[in-house]
Amino acid sequence: MDFKSLFRKFSFVAFLLFYTSSLFAQATRVTGVVTDGGTKNNEPMPFVSIGVAGSHVGGRTDNEGRYSIVSDKPISQLKASFIGYKDVYINIVAGKAQVINVKMMPLQQELTEVEVKAGKKPRYRNKGNPAVELIRQVIAHRDKNRPESYNYVEYKEYDKMQFSIANLSTKIAEKKFFRKYKFVLDNRDTTTVPGKNLLPVFLDEKISQYYYRKNPEKERTVILGQRNVDFGGSIDNEGVGQFFKYMYGKVDIYDNSINLITNNFLSPIANGAPTFYKYFITDTVVTEDNKKLVELSFTPRNTQDMLFEGKIYITLDSNYAVQKANLGINKNINLNFVKSMTVNLDFEQNPDGRYHLSKSNTLADFGVGKKNAGGFFGIRTLTYKSYAVNKQRPDTAYITGAEDIAVSDEVSHRSEQFWTQNRLDTLTTAESKVYKNIDSLSHMKSFQRTLDIATLLLAGYKSFNTFEIGPSNAFYSFNPIEGLKLRFGGRTTPELSKRYYFETYAAYGFKDQKWKGFLSATYSINDKSIYKFPQNYIRASFQRDTKIPGAALQFVQQDNFLLSFKRGVNDKYLYNDFYKFDYVHEFESHFSYTVTLKKWTQSPAGSLYFINNTGNINDLTTSEASLNLRYAPNEKFYQGKIYRVPIPSKYPILSFDYTKGFKGAFGAAYNYQSLHARVDRRTYLSQFGYFDAFVEGGKVIGQVPYPLLTIFRANQTYAYDLYSYNLMNFLEFVSDRYVAVNIDQHFMGFFFNKIPLFQKLKLREVASFKAIYGKLSDENNPALHPSLYQFPVTSTGQPITYSLGDTPYIEGSVGVENIFKFIRVDMVKRFNYLDHPNVSPLGVRVRLKFDF
Repeated sequence: MDFKSLFRKFSFVAFLLFYTSSLFAQATRVTGVVTDGGTKNNEPMPFVSIGVAGSHVGGRTDNEGRYSIVSDKPISQLKASFIGYKDVYINIVAGKAQVINVKMMPLQQELTEVEVKAGKKPRYRNKGNPAVELIRQVIAHRDKNRPESYNYVEYKEYDKMQFSIANLSTKIAEKKFFRKYKFVLDNRDTTTVPGKNLLPVFLDEKISQYYYRKNPEKERTVILGQRNVDFGGSIDNEGVGQFFKYMYGKVDIYDNSINLITNNFLSPIANGAPTFYKYFITDTVVTEDNKKLVELSFTPRNTQDMLFEGKIYITLDSNYAVQKANLGINKNINLNFVKSMTVNLDFEQNPDGRYHLSKSNTLADFGVGKKNAGGFFGIRTLTYKSYAVNKQRPDTAYITGAEDIAVSDEVSHRSEQFWTQNRLDTLTTAESKVYKNIDSLSHMKSFQRTLDIATLLLAGYKSFNTFEIGPSNAFYSFNPIEGLKLRFGGRTTPELSKRYYFETYAAYGFKDQKWKGFLSATYSINDKSIYKFPQNYIRASFQRDTKIPGAALQFVQQDNFLLSFKRGVNDKYLYNDFYKFDYVHEFESHFSYTVTLKKWTQSPAGSLYFINNTGNINDLTTSEASLNLRYAPNEKFYQGKIYRVPIPSKYPILSFDYTKGFKGAFGAAYNYQSLHARVDRRTYLSQFGYFDAFVEGGKVIGQVPYPLLTIFRANQTYAYDLYSYNLMNFLEFVSDRYVAVNIDQHFMGFFFNKIPLFQKLKLREVASFKAIYGKLSDENNPALHPSLYQFPVTSTGQPITYSLGDTPYIEGSVGVENIFKFIRVDMVKRFNYLDHPNVSPLGVRVRLKFDF
């Protein structure tokens, strides 16, 4: 469990959530339900525009036709309007809380045929359904209506992301403790979302120019201006922005799946959509420019599935294009912390008669409970202008350069005049003040102290501007060799220098009475932070510490307190001395290489020993040079000041490693070579969730003792490890050639959603499969070559280290995740090699995973 990376991504959201949860109060409001008076049962109407007549205060009804209007000013009349229906005006009493239900009557509709049937409601079928026939036409014309169907496309894009505290009591600013923050707390927006009193706390804006060429296919995005709020050093503003944009992905209705709130939703016009959606023709509409549209309503066949509901408007011409879309989610959907979400898409017509997206607006209401009025509200608005098709540019216009990857100081510090002239949308009054307010807030010492405490608790580091101490979860640990182990360390930040970085820790074991430590110095060649893409740096480091053979723990986090608890026999350790030199170079294409020079000395500790036909051996020294090649197309990161975490995507990641050992160099004892290759990929399966998988293989060339062979990644902790074998013992299997496969399937509640109790608890199914097939050549078999180190045995002479035979090692698991929103529990089964000592055929493992 990597708690540092787990909590860092969510520290900002979690801090605001729990810090303000007790401050919300129900606002005075006008509420009600809008129904369709043209239907027999007065069905609720979603997406109806309703607001204060003669003003901009208002919004749309939700998926169940409900609305809520909040205003500090006197209200005398509401207006409800919807395409194809008569406008409704309702008088209200100013200054009072009231419930007003609205019934809307349709205008005379243009229908080619009306069929009236009495009796039992007919069963919904795809066959012979004109709505399904229409959606099949939309699907058939989908590729034609995508921008990529043109030879050349270009447009300007304005991207605005806003995050607000919702329905925070207006009286909170009068409390003594919060008076100093009154200038922030009074900056409210009551007009953007009906029923929501929004206090903006985060704003990110970006203006960019996009170019696309079909043949050969190239695309380029040139960032013209970008800025966001600055909370100071305690909160990574850029990382927060990256995380929010990952949650609010760009919505392309022409994609088969749409990624929102870290989940994949099936598009209502996806290839297989008629299998999962029901469609109904609910209206025909004539636009102001005399274009005829069909209003097509859709709803999930199973309301618990990860699907949308809402309406799309289809052009009745040869294009069958989407001209407008209103997407929402059902209240029963298996999402964490999301009370509601809507996506509104508007399209404009090109001169050739086809349509392009002109505006996308995604709104999500977050909270601990569905009925809690308070919480957080996120809005991402994308506006597109200056759209041009089949306008050829010089080749250089389509080639991404270094200036497009990293935002320059000039681009990130544009003047107010630039934003006024180039912003393709407007800021609300509250949004226009948020930059200045948060800047003032970040300079207040009381606010800085609060953030420091939150950062220490959630991320594990205490910042002192140019240097930070941590991680706190490694300050204390224990094991059978060192006993109680205390560790203290830290690292420099970009505030000290963007070129020079230092990291260190010191540790002491009270049982073995030995000091350990780590020290590294890094120099950035491209004068950019080493945590920013693309990296280009050199690093020299030294580490002296303990390690368990075959344990794939984090390099400088292996002392995590929670990993101190282990099952079975755990007394075979190594003392390691590493002297390393690394050169890392990433390219804009997302290809990278790393060159490493390493001197490594291993000394056995505990009950581990090195022995051959000459007797006991005190240590093993090797000197290596290695080359790592990696290609991760379209890879993106949660990229902050002092960390970066890859964002999962559908694109494969390929890596290859070559290592050469040099006998005689710096006391090295062996010549050898090793090869390793691996392919990782996440595959989305629409309604069946997704799976993460990797395939890897390796080979060691040369005669070497077992510490230099492949010691398979074992796990004797009680935490479920995604990349290790959770019922394999440390040092149990070695090999000099192998292939392995690992699959981790997340069903995202596809089956549990059909079971009422599981659906209510929002539990999700998970399963995994892991297998290794490997061999040990005669050349590296110590039973045939006594000069090699003998495999370790127990005190009674029973072997504990083996080579894989003709049968691969296999384990699998089934489990439940999303317990209390962040706990995963797996029942793990080991299928073979059960006659080995201290082997458990079954085990329960736990993993923390915070997700939406």
